[in-house]
Amino acid sequence: MKKSSMNLPNTLSLLRCALVPVFVVTLFLMREIPLWGRIVPAIVYLITGLTDMLDGKIARKYNLVTDFGKFIDPLADKFMVLGSLIAILTLILIEGETVMGLVFCAVVLILLLRELGVTSLRLVVAGKSGIVVAASMFGKLKTVSQMAGTLVILLEPVVFPFCAQNHIASYIAMAIMAVTTVASGLDYLKAYMPYIDSNS
Repeated sequence: MKKSSMNLPNTLSLLRCALVPVFVVTLFLMREIPLWGRIVPAIVYLITGLTDMLDGKIARKYNLVTDFGKFIDPLADKFMVLGSLIAILTLILIEGETVMGLVFCAVVLILLLRELGVTSLRLVVAGKSGIVVAASMFGKLKTVSQMAGTLVILLEPVVFPFCAQNHIASYIAMAIMAVTTVASGLDYLKAYMPYIDSNS
């Protein structure tokens, strides 16, 4: 019996795609509103991140893996990552935080290069041998640090008002995001290299 494409995990992935524009709209339209202008986008982002954590677990636990799910889940992930980071970077620059914007731009580039690199490795190896390396500890740390770091950057004026002027918490979050992203990328490269050598 063919599995339905519109099961709960795939619905969550589609919801994640739909929430990214909601996040961007609330981030910009509410930016002049004290406190809530940061809290509302953060809540939307948190819900978006939770769908990312749940859809894969539900699909595997209840055997709801479908071809559509294999397509939409990674697409929704990239949509969430790139959409949220670029929106936050744009907001930082609009607010005139040039130094913070340059630092965050470097972090975004590191994340982008990592995503492109890992995706390319997966396509090459999976296309030749069908092998897909599961997410490692570094990959999971990267995901957690990215979600937590994004929330710290959004909520720093609310949660850390004593250091918000110098953006200390945001810089620490950015550093952790960059380090875990590089570590995750190198870990994936190490894991995929034997398959690339054997299929060259």
